Amino acid sequence: MELRVLQYFLAVAREQSISAAAKSLHLSQPTLSTQLRDMERELGKQLLIRGTKGSRRVTLTEEGMLLRKRAEEILSLVHRTEDEIARLDETIVGDVYIGAGETDVVRLFARAAKNIQKKYPNIHFHISSGNAEYVLESLDRGLITFGLVFGGVDFQKYAHIPISIRDEWGVLMRRDAPLAQKRAVSPEDLWDKPLIVSHQRGDDQTLSQWLRRDLSELRVVATYNLVFNASLLVDEGLGYALCFDKLINTRGSRLCFRPFSPSVEAAAHIVWKKYQVFSKAEETFLTCLRGLLEKGSLPVNVR
Repeated sequence: MELRVLQYFLAVAREQSISAAAKSLHLSQPTLSTQLRDMERELGKQLLIRGTKGSRRVTLTEEGMLLRKRAEEILSLVHRTEDEIARLDETIVGDVYIGAGETDVVRLFARAAKNIQKKYPNIHFHISSGNAEYVLESLDRGLITFGLVFGGVDFQKYAHIPISIRDEWGVLMRRDAPLAQKRAVSPEDLWDKPLIVSHQRGDDQTLSQWLRRDLSELRVVATYNLVFNASLLVDEGLGYALCFDKLINTRGSRLCFRPFSPSVEAAAHIVWKKYQVFSKAEETFLTCLRGLLEKGSLPVNVR
């Protein structure tokens, strides 16, 4: 399958019309139609549902939607690779792609990026947010170079740097909630409360161990993968969200955070694929991160 044909396919998916896509690509419609049918024959799957004579709009089949997603990823990687190769002999410039969950530890990346920008203003940083599964999957696909994850990591597969900073588990709640009067929340306090919990893999085990109850035995009213969305559910009075501290700014809001008692902290790792070949920009970023961690030069409001 040629990259050129993938670009043709994406143009059709974008325009939802073969004729409009042909015009944007400066091709004749019969030429484009032939290329698309050849692609479908090569894959053995129908990718497009052509409209009837009364409608020229085309829609993607399920296979077509999958190909669209993969084609966008492939072409993005090609463009990144071309850009990095073209810049090898230049001053250190380029892009650093990072994946991370919601955590205050991201401030460490911000400190490194700020230091690097002073010397290399043409290095740019791109951060994608998601849970650990998303981060590791993006690493495996080559969409990011560095990931920040909590919990167990396959160190046979990934190189890593342990982070001494730890995030603290607790409860996000409304200030008028009964438990807001406490300085810390115990497992027993939550056994009869409506809970909003993370559906990230591994978090359920951590929470079950601390709660001394399986989550299936408790009143879980909602799950989340982004704490901001969970905070909106809490603000509307749906329940108590179990999450990390310092992710939601509660100042001047109806919300507050109370830590677990006994306390529970989560350790993080910066990970990348073993035998990863770094660009100069990526090497610079990793070197700066290591330096910050060795010196203990971390943002003052990171625990």
